[in-house]
Amino acid sequence: MTTITVRNVPDDVRDELAARAAMSGRSLQEYLSVELRRIASTPSAAEAITRARLNARSYPDITTAEILEAVRAGRR
Repeated sequence: MTTITVRNVPDDVRDELAARAAMSGRSLQEYLSVELRRIASTPSAAEAITRARLNARSYPDITTAEILEAVRAGRR
């Protein structure tokens, strides 16, 4: 495992993180380790948009008229 050092963290930020860690029943190190894993496993907004656009390429072409007809048919 790798050790990461973060310098120049403002005291109020450190205090808030420590409070959140305590509320979750974890040490600050454990809390930050979990949060870093969560951040690393969540795609950024740009990555999510790129994935959505790539997925959309595989969708069939459909016209506005076809969409409206399907909506109307669902209301019957």
